[in-house]
Amino acid sequence: MPVILAIAVVAAGAEAQPGAVDRLYVMDCGHNAALDQSRWSPGVNVGKPIELSDNCYLIRHGADWLLWDTGYPDAVAEKPITSPVGTATRTRTLAAQLAEVGVKPADIRFVAVSHTHGDHVGNVDLFPESTLLIQKAELDWAFAPDKRPPFKGSGPSGSSTATSTSSATAALPSSRLPATRPGISPCSCICPRRAGSCSVVTPRTSRDNWDYRRVASMNTSAEQTQASFKRIADLLVEKKAQLWINHDKPQSLSQKRSPAFYD
Repeated sequence: MPVILAIAVVAAGAEAQPGAVDRLYVMDCGHNAALDQSRWSPGVNVGKPIELSDNCYLIRHGADWLLWDTGYPDAVAEKPITSPVGTATRTRTLAAQLAEVGVKPADIRFVAVSHTHGDHVGNVDLFPESTLLIQKAELDWAFAPDKRPPFKGSGPSGSSTATSTSSATAALPSSRLPATRPGISPCSCICPRRAGSCSVVTPRTSRDNWDYRRVASMNTSAEQTQASFKRIADLLVEKKAQLWINHDKPQSLSQKRSPAFYD
């Protein structure tokens, strides 16, 4: 779960500016009762279970909607998935939460994915009319010939875009969707312009792992991961941001949840 994404939270009462995000909804996109948290903190809390949250973020900018990550598949609400890692569940579907705020899948102009793990792209195929935003390095990695595609689509087509169930898959270069958390996958970051304050959101498992800069066991490069930690820290200073840890359940429960929103 080693990815950072930066999303905009417009501070309450802040004056809107060009490019500012108007609303941000935090949606419940699943839960994982993981069996061993040392998977993400090698040598620490070995054999100790951990409860992980999984959020999606719906952003309104003017007349447009952007959905950041899509969580576990909605089907998990009816049939939980148990694996050697733990048990994945959903108490609410993404489709139902969108409907609750009056948004249909066809209203979503952009679906952006932080990375292509199943707990982040489980519902990409619910948005056939949306443009999928993904870093090109992540797209190439996910649709490599030796991998099972994470969602429907043909993957890279040799150009900057690829055809999929989405109306278009924009394979953005890192200068537009900068990678900040390489390690297990190329991964990506998005930072819309905003007024007021913003939050940097990272799908790490806990604040403790961030504080101690622990490298997850499945990461392919400790060096790159540590460089990514620094990039996150720099973003926090640069943007005067709060740190939101997507998979940290205690923090997640303290946030406003859809249909409430940040404005």
